[in-house]
Amino acid sequence: MKGSALSQLGRRTAEPPITWLMREALVRPGLISLAAGFTDNPSLPVEITRDIMADMLRTGKTGQPPLQYGTTAGDETLRALTARRLAQLDGQSPKAKAYSPSRMMITHGSQQFLYILTEILFDTGDIVLVEDPSYFVYLGIMQSHGIRGRGIRMEADGIDLAHLEATLEGLKKSGELPRLKALYLVTYHCNPTGTTTAASKKAAALKLLRRYEAAAGHPIYLLEDAAYRELRFAGEDIPGALTMDPAGDRVIYTSTYSKPYATGVRVGYGLLPGPLLTAALRVKGNHDFGTTNFLQQLISCALSTGAYETHVQS
Repeated sequence: MKGSALSQLGRRTAEPPITWLMREALVRPGLISLAAGFTDNPSLPVEITRDIMADMLRTGKTGQPPLQYGTTAGDETLRALTARRLAQLDGQSPKAKAYSPSRMMITHGSQQFLYILTEILFDTGDIVLVEDPSYFVYLGIMQSHGIRGRGIRMEADGIDLAHLEATLEGLKKSGELPRLKALYLVTYHCNPTGTTTAASKKAAALKLLRRYEAAAGHPIYLLEDAAYRELRFAGEDIPGALTMDPAGDRVIYTSTYSKPYATGVRVGYGLLPGPLLTAALRVKGNHDFGTTNFLQQLISCALSTGAYETHVQS
């Protein structure tokens, strides 16, 4: 038979380029594939991880919880530690609403967070604004779900705000603004440009999105992908967009422990507005009903003992 039983999503989804890049990197042990985001093997925290695992598994009492199922939202201690660390990075009080652990979902890397968010926020034919050029792996998720991307020109310190405004105005005039759901930005050491978005541009972009919400008829979110935030060798850190959204109702923030700690430890996280979090947890429950608990406990121990900070600083 010539017909296919695949769904539209199954037929739309092409092989992700990252799959080929990772496969090629793994068959060439001497190659450090920057395209695939591989870590230099000697920099991986083998001794730190071995010591943490030994402590975790020292007795039945300490070893049983990491080997058991966890919750869909993620380990409570890890969420609290992550929220506190993020607030500290942003120079904010850990009690601030935007940084509440109750707004957080732990995922298998930030990639799963982006996929789940796309499932709950976008319908086929919807529009997302992206940097031009943008992170190619997320473009694959968009293509798989039939989402249209509109590129925003880049400058040395982030997106061109005039072009963003012109694009929003163009969507309004064409009647397509109701299909726009989010602006997606890789704000720290952007892949592939290396650009870090200035705090002033994050604030201005958020203000512009809010201005067009009435015409759209729904919220237009700023999706901040901060996966590379802690891969900084010089200069000062820049506050995340959560500092500009104290109510926590328009900024979606995602990052990962895989990049700064170990790429094989697939633990990421995201903070979402309440209505989105509820939907995301339902979908996450259908995906896997919880990120691998052993890896969550590993990262939690690395954070609480200071081992994570030691590794990142080294």
